Amino acid sequence: MTTSDTRPFCAAADWGTTSFRLWLLGRDGTVLGERRSREGMQSAAKPGFHAVLEQHLLALKAADDLPVIVCGMAGSRQGWVEAPYVDAPASFDAIAGGAIRVPDITRDVRILPGVAQRPGVAQKATGADGPSLGPDVIRGEETQVMGLGLAAGTLLCLPGTHSKWISVGDRRIDGFSTFMTGELFQLLSTQSILRHTLDPDADVMAESASFVAGVEAGHAAPALILNRLFSLRADGLFGSRSPAKALARLSGMLLGVEIAGAAMLHPERSVVLAASGPLFDLYRTALGAAGWTVDVADADAAVRKGLLAGALQCFASA
Repeated sequence: MTTSDTRPFCAAADWGTTSFRLWLLGRDGTVLGERRSREGMQSAAKPGFHAVLEQHLLALKAADDLPVIVCGMAGSRQGWVEAPYVDAPASFDAIAGGAIRVPDITRDVRILPGVAQRPGVAQKATGADGPSLGPDVIRGEETQVMGLGLAAGTLLCLPGTHSKWISVGDRRIDGFSTFMTGELFQLLSTQSILRHTLDPDADVMAESASFVAGVEAGHAAPALILNRLFSLRADGLFGSRSPAKALARLSGMLLGVEIAGAAMLHPERSVVLAASGPLFDLYRTALGAAGWTVDVADADAAVRKGLLAGALQCFASA
């Protein structure tokens, strides 16, 4: 193994709202150490972001002068240091060039910016017909895009509480749309009248017939979603659907509506899906049921590669 393989070039952190991931990376991207915790933006603010970072670097025996590249919510207005958004369409060079150095500390820590979509601008960039892409923001997802190496014209889907659909150009982000599907599912299943009909603790399985039927119903008639939601309530009163099956149908309907909406906003009809765990299975099944061609990508590897790309630009002389 060469010296470059065993000596860290940088530390790279994906710092979200509720999670923290840190890697020691060689210049070639080799992972030389890793830390994960629940010390996201919400909990790191009290002890201090700097203290949390240094604690994890110490555990990895990182050198005091090892530079750090950070993406995610640590760069938000409520985070460590705000890294102002870069406007879409945003080139990868512009994103890396927009990194902000954390002031008043000895270590060189850079926080990558998110990307902001101003009204009307991204619509022209994608050339999409129909409704315009609305005002939107991403923070953290842009780093995954940078790491995936996708061809121009690719549509990327990043599922989550707020899922992101991103149109990728030639080493740039052309435009994107956010769907609050996960949050809406949580609210409807735990705080709406439907909570009396659903089993919120049941596991939604991608192979469930109720889930697939829900996807097909939501995708075929998205304008009827508000009516179809109450139909779940009525089914429960009639005893015609179990609470677990009702939960699966709700999940499927919401994903079907999301996919129908994405089709209106983005011209592509094939998609790269980057996710893991149950969400990956649910989205892959839903996209297939809706007639989309799906390729898959490793979301964890993407964020590491994107952080390394940003670090190579920020710390070019290291």
